[in-house]
Amino acid sequence: MKKPAAATAALCLATGLVVTFGGMASAAEEVSYRLDVEPILQSRCVSCHQQDGEGLKASGLDLSSYEGLMKGTKHGPIIVPGDPLVSNLNVLIEGRASASLRMPHNQRPLLRAQQDIIRDWVKQGAKNN
Repeated sequence: MKKPAAATAALCLATGLVVTFGGMASAAEEVSYRLDVEPILQSRCVSCHQQDGEGLKASGLDLSSYEGLMKGTKHGPIIVPGDPLVSNLNVLIEGRASASLRMPHNQRPLLRAQQDIIRDWVKQGAKNN
């Protein structure tokens, strides 16, 4: 009777290690602005937040370049490198502000995976990489 219990315990321990350390590997992967973040912004945000776009006119936020993103809005920066909880970009795309302010405005929200990519990038320092 002890052998099945020991085998079950070993299997549970091994499964727990795989789940625990498997998740750590993906969290440690560096998110690239150019390869991961910029394509999301280009496909979902730049149509409004670029030269002559309504979002740029309303907020002063130009998302057509890294420099524009880091400059922020006419009210100040929207990225706090290392802190996605207070970065206004994350607050707006994750719907943590008023529903009327959620971005992209009057469109479907970013997919959770897209939000996570941007969150991880900000958490990792919002590098131009």
